[in-house]
Amino acid sequence: MKTIPLDGWPRKEHYLFFQAYDYPYFSLCADMDIGSFLPAIKKGGISFTAAVMYLIARVANGIPEFRQRVREAAPIEHPVVHPSATILSRDDLFTFCTVHYDPDFRNFTRRAEEEIELVKEQPGLKEKIQDDSMLFMTSIPWVSFTSFHHPLRLNPADSVPRFAWGKYHQEGDALLMPLSVQGHHALMDGLHVGRFYQNFQRLLDHPDSLIK
Repeated sequence: MKTIPLDGWPRKEHYLFFQAYDYPYFSLCADMDIGSFLPAIKKGGISFTAAVMYLIARVANGIPEFRQRVREAAPIEHPVVHPSATILSRDDLFTFCTVHYDPDFRNFTRRAEEEIELVKEQPGLKEKIQDDSMLFMTSIPWVSFTSFHHPLRLNPADSVPRFAWGKYHQEGDALLMPLSVQGHHALMDGLHVGRFYQNFQRLLDHPDSLIK
């Protein structure tokens, strides 16, 4: 983890501007075409949840703004960030599942599948990682939503990016899945979220580059 010096940082003015907001967050929701990705995942016997966790973590780690955080009013940047997802457990309650990011798709999804089964048996709301080097995400597979907003702590302001994906649906020749991205505006803009969506779709379109 490194501290980003404000002096000389191109984003300094924007950072200070949005830091003064009571609610400095924004979110977008867009449909992702999983028509090529879903059959490949099913053929490989890979958990869809684990696969999406990997995609989000891989794309986010490739964009610096998704690794940046506000800590004690100062901007910092992590070298790597890790996905933490909600998993449905017993009694219709969710549990947290944190998986250390591994750039190797097979290694990550294998570990994620193991962790998912483990937390179902031992549910809880205590994170394995006790700092802000995470990416929070959730699945709402019952609804093909068009917007989504996560709960947040405001004092101090929580700057961990958040993601949600929903029920996929057929629309013409496309198989679409809604994906929501929520970020802290002091650290990122719509441009960076747009890059996230573009890079995410590229991976969806070429599953053969992941599943080897």
